[in-house]
Amino acid sequence: MSFLELFASALGVWAVWLTVQQNRWCWPIGLVMVSLYGWIFFEGKLYSNMLLQFVYAALQLYGWWQWTQGGQQHQGVQVSSLSAQGLLLSLLIGTLGALGLGYLMASFTDAAAPWFDAALSAFSLVAQVWMAQKRVECWPLWIALDLLFVALFVQQMLYLTAGLYALFTLLAISGWLTWRRDPALTTS
Repeated sequence: MSFLELFASALGVWAVWLTVQQNRWCWPIGLVMVSLYGWIFFEGKLYSNMLLQFVYAALQLYGWWQWTQGGQQHQGVQVSSLSAQGLLLSLLIGTLGALGLGYLMASFTDAAAPWFDAALSAFSLVAQVWMAQKRVECWPLWIALDLLFVALFVQQMLYLTAGLYALFTLLAISGWLTWRRDPALTTS
């Protein structure tokens, strides 16, 4: 455990808590956190997760824009639910991403957990896009992913990060309960 991991973890808790509260400052704080975690995962040879942090950086900017300028009135998106077609298409994209990235990591790198890391990374992108769009379904997906990330990080002896993802699981449960009660919740 390093100071960098400790600081990144603290920023992560703050960013997710702000997300649960639908506070737009979750995005710039999250941008700093994912930048730090890019380096942490590089050092831990979790290359899929390292690459994921770069994509997360772009998604942090996308989320910030969606929450401040998105929607029909350009005043930010409201909490909504995915259609069945949107849900299935997103999960198919996550599956294809997991298979492609897993193959690349297993074939061409010394990644510590190529398939598991790739699957978590691909589906995290799905969850992050849903979060940026304020789709209530992001939370149950985050709950499942966060629990699996805990196992991965314990295996890699990133104990503080594993603890962070355990806390993320609790925050995701809170987010799901909170967003489901949002009066703006609509079905796409």
